[in-house]
Amino acid sequence: MNIAVIIAGGSGHRMGQEIPKQFINVYDKPVLVYTLESFQKHPQIDAIEVVCIDGWQNVVEAYARQFNITKLKWIVTGGDSGQESIRNGVFNLEDKVSADDTIIIHDGVRPLVDADVLTDVIVKCQQYGNAVSSMPYNEQIFVIDDEISTTKYIPRETLRRVSTPQAYKFKKLDWAYHAAFEKKIGIYGSSYTNTMMVELGERLYFAAGSDMNIKLTTKDNLEMFKAYLNLDKDNWLK
Repeated sequence: MNIAVIIAGGSGHRMGQEIPKQFINVYDKPVLVYTLESFQKHPQIDAIEVVCIDGWQNVVEAYARQFNITKLKWIVTGGDSGQESIRNGVFNLEDKVSADDTIIIHDGVRPLVDADVLTDVIVKCQQYGNAVSSMPYNEQIFVIDDEISTTKYIPRETLRRVSTPQAYKFKKLDWAYHAAFEKKIGIYGSSYTNTMMVELGERLYFAAGSDMNIKLTTKDNLEMFKAYLNLDKDNWLK
């Protein structure tokens, strides 16, 4: 089976709104629902789990009924950090899925995940054991020397931008979260599943990405999302 774990455990302070950003309405539909619909419609997704900020579980349930998200099987309470939230979602699946099932982790505030990107992440995971959506880095990257100057750059050809969706076989993913929290490795700051895996010594494999797959962190991101929704709706927004 292919199980999507949608992470919606954040409070979204940087958005500056009174409610978590994943529940902000855009054209009479919450951001999280746009994300869930992408997975609901994808033929290779068998089940969905939402890791939700505490106190909003009933809201997620109600939205699932309202917008016919029939693949939603589990709602799990998030943790105090992104990594704790993902861990909670993974541990909840321990008696529900098999070792070889593919677990697709995705940010609930990335509502424009493309079906082809999702397909490629699943295919690459089945081929290599894991897959992370990625894009080439098109800007020049310089290393700070003394905060106001630099003498060193990193060739952009050696870099990839990695985001979600990312996919892992359940057995390895479950092992990794147990190991990381026991050893205190890869669970602090901005760590995510992909960086944690590397810190645990795992090799990651690249899958396709998309520039449209933006993360809604600021008001500007939200305006960009609204612009994408109004861009040629008939052709790409099903």
